[in-house]
Amino acid sequence: MPVLDIVGPLTARQPGRPPAASGSAALRKFGARPMPPLEWNAEVERDTAHLYARIQNVVPSVEWPFFAPYVRAINALKKERNAVILAHNYQTPEIYHCVADFVGDSLQHAREATKVKADVIVQAGVHFMAETAKILNPDKTVLIPDVRAGCSLAEAITGEDVRLLRERFPGVPVVTYVNTSAEVKAESDITCTSSNALQVVESLGVDKVIFVPDQYLAKYVASQTKVKIIAWKGSCEVHERFTGDELSLIRSNDPSVQIIAHPECPPDVIAASDFTGSTAHMIDWVRKNRPKRVVLVTECSMADNVAAELPDVEFTRPCNLCPHMKRITLPKILDSLLNMKEEVVVDPAIAEKARRAVERMIYMKS
Repeated sequence: MPVLDIVGPLTARQPGRPPAASGSAALRKFGARPMPPLEWNAEVERDTAHLYARIQNVVPSVEWPFFAPYVRAINALKKERNAVILAHNYQTPEIYHCVADFVGDSLQHAREATKVKADVIVQAGVHFMAETAKILNPDKTVLIPDVRAGCSLAEAITGEDVRLLRERFPGVPVVTYVNTSAEVKAESDITCTSSNALQVVESLGVDKVIFVPDQYLAKYVASQTKVKIIAWKGSCEVHERFTGDELSLIRSNDPSVQIIAHPECPPDVIAASDFTGSTAHMIDWVRKNRPKRVVLVTECSMADNVAAELPDVEFTRPCNLCPHMKRITLPKILDSLLNMKEEVVVDPAIAEKARRAVERMIYMKS
């Protein structure tokens, strides 16, 4: 079924900057640690050799002497701080494979965040993910290594926008993509991720929903269900750059290539693909099918992370990088753990309302 309506701002808003704690309570609570030595030597090489083995086919050996001292220092400091690192699938291999405790898409992160026993959660991802971790763990310290790591989708809509949508479409439930601020989640009935968007929409048992803020994910869901979708005019700045013509050219050069796309992509990209799914579903598809040659139509670093695990699969990379994800680096993760920054804070009143929407998704019956 086509999308019933698309509403939203006709021009892009100026990107906002999410708040971080000033004079971090986390720093006062845990204290700072001195910078460890970061030179490359035989001891560092020996201690990190098993980690480099995980990524040696995607990270040149000439780069490892820079990464290894940070990897060793971060892993030691995690134990000292009783900290865990959640890394999104779009993080670079030296983060994803060498310092992360949990990796995955937004749904996997949300679920893991409810199980974490550590005192400190470091989000190697973007700000809305760190906010979600804080919403689900109000008594834990949540850090993001660079507070500027935002998201074009999260910046596309505000809590006020959702309230106005409710006025315009009274009685219609609001399904909110997890790629949004805590304020927007707090105004929503339930959240979803790209892994479970269709399931969430159909779980409500209604004939019409408001779906915010990703217009392309909304269109994809609408194509899979009889539920009428009212969409918001937001999009991911990475996925919207892919085109069907680009994929047609790749396929014309090699008709045997398998093309799998993220549902945040425009409809012509979805139509040109062999499979569509969330980042977790895309990774699972490659693991299961082991194509000789594949194109992952999503953020570029994910192909490196999967290639590190599956060296027998050849990846063609139509490379679009997320500038926000790439703000997270090993030096910034180390600085975050040393100086307990940037601490993520969410107003308790907003967090309580947002938690209901997120938990409704997490504990939804299959």
